[in-house]
Amino acid sequence: MDSLISSLQKVIPFDASQRSLWISIASIAFNPTAWNIVARNEHRNRTLTRRVFGGNARIGCYFLAVMIFSFGMLRDSLYTAALLEQPQKAMLSKPWDTIVPAGLAIVGQIFVLTSTWQLGITGTFLGDYFGILMDSKVEGFPFNVLRDPMYVGSTMCFAAGALWYERPAGLLITLYVYIVYVIALRFEGPFTDMIYSTRELSKSQDKAELKKDL
Repeated sequence: MDSLISSLQKVIPFDASQRSLWISIASIAFNPTAWNIVARNEHRNRTLTRRVFGGNARIGCYFLAVMIFSFGMLRDSLYTAALLEQPQKAMLSKPWDTIVPAGLAIVGQIFVLTSTWQLGITGTFLGDYFGILMDSKVEGFPFNVLRDPMYVGSTMCFAAGALWYERPAGLLITLYVYIVYVIALRFEGPFTDMIYSTRELSKSQDKAELKKDL
């Protein structure tokens, strides 16, 4: 591990001794991991719906949405705190040192906000794991441009922060964010597809039964 850190420091200056760096890294991994575990448990056992919110799946989903949003804000603040304790080095010449990070942040937020608008609260915050399924696949912007615009937008915002504060360490963290999201999608995507496939299979079976009755 020490040799890997030393090799990276020769390419990108960062201070591995700062506790804030490792706290930020831990928080980035915690969020998608925790929410996928909670959501999968909800799909299988309905723990929040039945045991906490009296059978109301929508309130359970709203509760999870508040938790995800709150921990996301905490993660972002920890990231900023970590950046400010890292070595500073100009990475872009003027005026690009302002234009590029501002552009990344704006486009990234557009992807995140429009994704939320298209999906709604339950669609954004794992409502399908609570049994709150969307009627059809969302195909409007930004989903007609990117498969996972929310994750892409979030990654762009991390990169924007690194460039804005001129902290090369932030680019390493951004790469780490991308890897964490790719891993999360490998678990989240197929499981979500399974939920909707099960619904379609159930619909087909219901139609077949109805035809038999007729």
